Amino acid sequence: SCVAVVTVEDMIAPEAICQNITVALNSSGVANITAAMLDGGSTDACGIQGATIDITSFDCTNIGLNLVTLTVTDTSGNTNSCTTEVLVEDTLAPTAICQDITVELGTDGTITISSADIDNGSSDNCGEVTYEITPTTFDCSNIGSNIVNLLVFDSNGLASECFATVTVLDTAAPIV
Repeated sequence: SCVAVVTVEDMIAPEAICQNITVALNSSGVANITAAMLDGGSTDACGIQGATIDITSFDCTNIGLNLVTLTVTDTSGNTNSCTTEVLVEDTLAPTAICQDITVELGTDGTITISSADIDNGSSDNCGEVTYEITPTTFDCSNIGSNIVNLLVFDSNGLASECFATVTVLDTAAPIV
């Protein structure tokens, strides 16, 4: 008889299985993901010890498709990877904030306002916004309170609106 030492080793890498996901940026313009979100059912005969990903955070510069690598490690230290797509979306419209203003007609009986006149700090989670304002020009027929619509657009085509009251005054003395 003899005694033999048999060493059993797991030399087979796990099967890394990825799944594509879509994430939306939050109000700070950031989206975070975990390895579990990308794992589509990775397996190993001796068990999975853990999984990691090479990118965990996205911001406004990452809108669109991004490739992320998932690496799965089994209990014996063997690893395997797969690459998947993470679609980053901006789904939050900008915040439109208006302020009421009072304006005086000029000597020609008109006044023109801009979006900057009624905007009161409109913003977006992904940076700059653009504006459209309706109406912009007032004349003697508009003396009193007028409702103005401010549309605020972000760089991803999302929009929101607010309304302001523009009070038009005629303070110019008539020319004799």
